[in-house]
Amino acid sequence: MSTYDVVVIGSGPGGYVAAIRCAQLGLKTAIIEKYSTLGGTCLNVGCIPSKALLDSSHHFDDAVRHFEEHGIEIPGEVKVNLEQMMKRKAAVVSQTCDGVKFLMDKNKIDVYEGVGSFKDDTHVVVDKNDGESITLEAKNIIIATGSKPSNLPFITLDKERVITSTEALKLKEIPKHLVVIGGGVIGLELGQVYKRLGAEVTVVEYLDRIIPTMDSALSKELTKVLKKQGIKFHVSHKVKSVERNGDEVVVKADDKKGNEVEFKADYCLVSVGRRPFTDGLKADAAGVEVGERGMITVNEHLQTNVKNIYAIGDVVRGAMLAHKAEEEGTFVAEIIAGQKPHIDYNLIPGVVYTWPEVAAVGKTEEELKEAGVDYKEGKFPMRALGRSRASGDTDGLVKILTDAKTDEVLGVHMIGARVADLIAEAVTAMEFRASAEDIARMSHAHPTYAEAVKEAAMAANDRAMHI
Repeated sequence: MSTYDVVVIGSGPGGYVAAIRCAQLGLKTAIIEKYSTLGGTCLNVGCIPSKALLDSSHHFDDAVRHFEEHGIEIPGEVKVNLEQMMKRKAAVVSQTCDGVKFLMDKNKIDVYEGVGSFKDDTHVVVDKNDGESITLEAKNIIIATGSKPSNLPFITLDKERVITSTEALKLKEIPKHLVVIGGGVIGLELGQVYKRLGAEVTVVEYLDRIIPTMDSALSKELTKVLKKQGIKFHVSHKVKSVERNGDEVVVKADDKKGNEVEFKADYCLVSVGRRPFTDGLKADAAGVEVGERGMITVNEHLQTNVKNIYAIGDVVRGAMLAHKAEEEGTFVAEIIAGQKPHIDYNLIPGVVYTWPEVAAVGKTEEELKEAGVDYKEGKFPMRALGRSRASGDTDGLVKILTDAKTDEVLGVHMIGARVADLIAEAVTAMEFRASAEDIARMSHAHPTYAEAVKEAAMAANDRAMHI
């Protein structure tokens, strides 16, 4: 029987980062993955392939709608080769997953392919895909099994016409009409991909706005921009049935007045969130308590109720984000090694990779109001930037919320070109508890999109220069 200091179950961003950090700290480490490729949902059927399709469809959209104004003429009709687009996406995924395998080899981490489950609190059984079973002994075990798409109880996912994000990433044709159930990150990103490629896209959302967990200013602006791009929105609509009839899908919902509304499409993407995936883990054999929905309860050290077993990422509380899982993977590795790391969950940024992009960190205005915090607001529109006008990306804004007394930055909310990258400036500033004035007095290169952050910080103290 092989014995390890740490065995990690799951090779997504949380799991493989945890394994690497454990190995760096001198711990003998193994990782278990049930699929033939490493990287989990994020690399295989999530973050990476969706960004590849977003970038490819963005290029096509630019060629169709914007090249001419830049003086770029393409003879003949610009066409989509969906097969090639999917082929490129697959290549990007393959390269990224191969990169994780390289890192496992580099750090001398043993990789076991198969389904990992508990025998007891120090032994994990690996049921390999060839039918063989082996048992690993571990002083410490990290559960990093991730999540799966959620569904509504009355919807049958046939994975052909009624699909999840996994199937949406590998369609063989462009939908004529795609109905997206859910106005969150995944639904909007994939909705925009297929809208750019020529599909009619309708988003049906139960709540009264899209991206409901983000600041309402971002929701309002993104709705306006995506409507301008041709996506249709039906918020405050409760879906009550989804039926497939041949190649047609009929979605029925009640609007906020209780009237029934019907949507007919050839594809329906069910994008109503994700659920922790702990199926088959046999956590009870180790004494680990798992909630009804598969969520594992952990303490401030990410320990389960069994002290040598930890859980990270989508199977524990908090936002289901790859970078949150990575931070937790590093955190647990260092806890096991006897160090004293920290994570500030308030400073885990959230991003929507539509175009324009949406990004945020810290408190929303709604949260500050609910908490009774006295705050100030600084806003700056992207259209006022020279860089935005030069690139044609004039939609969006940056909004900074600060403490009214101390000027400390409490939240930063952005929508615009490249804000997925710009949000790192806000995270850095808030990690060091910067004030709006601190940001305002830092030199920002001109012309850049980042100048909007400086201007919003200046606006928080009524001294914006360019509006």
